This record gives sequence, structure tokens and C-alpha cells, in this order.
Amino acid sequence: MKHGLLIDMDGVIYSGETLIEGADKFIKRLLDDNIPFTFMTNNSQRTRLETVRKLKRLGIEVTEDHVYTSAMATGKFLGDQSPNGTTAYVLGEGGLLTSLHENGVTLVDSDPEFVVLGEGRNFTLEMVQRAVDMILGGAKFITTNRDPSPKKPGWNNLGIAATTAMIEEASGRKAFVTGKPSPVMMRSARKYLGLETAETTVVGDTMETDIQGGVQMGYKTILVLSGIATKENLSHYAFKPDVIVGSVDKIRFPLKWW
Repeated sequence: MKHGLLIDMDGVIYSGETLIEGADKFIKRLLDDNIPFTFMTNNSQRTRLETVRKLKRLGIEVTEDHVYTSAMATGKFLGDQSPNGTTAYVLGEGGLLTSLHENGVTLVDSDPEFVVLGEGRNFTLEMVQRAVDMILGGAKFITTNRDPSPKKPGWNNLGIAATTAMIEEASGRKAFVTGKPSPVMMRSARKYLGLETAETTVVGDTMETDIQGGVQMGYKTILVLSGIATKENLSHYAFKPDVIVGSVDKIRFPLKWW
């Protein structure tokens, strides 16, 4: 039986623009040992190429095939739901627009079947209001994830959870979420890597997304404490990871369930 990893990025591999110590050596070992893996990120804004370039600046050399985003999960979901094509009004940027186009979704400015929300800084309140009107007119509402704002002064992104909540309040409709911890993304990322459930391990720093999503899907999970989660807060959750480490360079192979 082969085994592979679905690896979160921010808080696991890097923090903002800073490499987390030992992360480059961890990825090199995966490459050297031919262990299947993909970076599984909720960020729908960047294209895969942009993600690869960022990793290269930090000293990690991978290919676009090593990246799976919530934009890709969203595009695949809509493509599977509407194999003959569909239409969408999109609040989002490069990565999301590219994925929707690749999956046969036509981007429109009026009468869409879907309103799709992703991360971005280039859409306006006027565009949000148009999206609300479209949803009230019958369009279905999808958001690529519900990641919260980090709530730090100077942060240049409001946070998609806040924008989603604004549209939900104004329209009275709940968004369908495609990104982590949604089974939509957790399952499609596994299939993208060619793994079965028992062969899949999730590595992440967030209990509410990476670990919860993995537990719900029956995957093994490794929580790293280099990002959001802390040992002190683990007792707040009704679920737990299979392994807890300080950072990815502390993960030892083979894992005990391999």
C-alpha cells in the first residue's frame, strides 16, 4: 500500500514570507524518497504557478503538480455538477478565474447560475451588491472557503469569512463552501493525488480546517504547532489529531500507520 500527504502551507511550510525552520529539508526528503504529496491550500487567489514561485523564493523547489487549491476544488465541483457547462459571476482573482475557465464555467456579468466568492482585494462594494442581487434573483452562492481574518493591524485582506458573512446577511442565503474542511476539497485533493482513504495523511496547523477535515474523512492527521494551534487549546475540541509535533521537521518516517 502506498501512502501520501496532503500538506497545508501557511503555518506549516511558511509564516507569511518567512520559511518555517526545517520545512525545506522536510519537503526535500519527501521528494528524495518519492513519497506522494500535494500542498493543499485554501487560498484561491494565487495560481499554482504563483504558489510555486513563492516556494522557490523560500528555498523549496516543486512543480505545479504539487499544488492543490480551493480554486481547483471549486472548479472541479462546478464542472462535475454541470458537465455541459454553466455560468458564474465571480468575486475573486487569478487562481479562481483560471480554474473555473479550465472546468468549462463561463464568467458572466448578468443572470448567472452561480455566484462564486474567493479571496481578493480588487472587488468593490458595488460588485458585492450586484452579487447579492443575483443571489436574491435565484443564483446559487458558493464560497471557496471560510478562512477568518488573522485580525492583525495592517493586514491587507479583509478575510473571506467576513465577505461571505456580509453576502449571507444581505441575501438571507447560506453559502456552500468548497474549501477545507469541506469534504468537497478533502476528497478531491486525495483523488488528485491518486490515494485511497487509508493511504492519506493530512498535515496542518489548524484544528478547524486541516485536522477537522481529515478526521471527518477518515484520514490520519498530524498537527504541527508552528502556526495557529496551541497545545493549551486542544482540549476545546471533540476530536484530536493522530500525532502532534512542533514543526514538520519533527515528523519521522515511516509513520507508525504506514
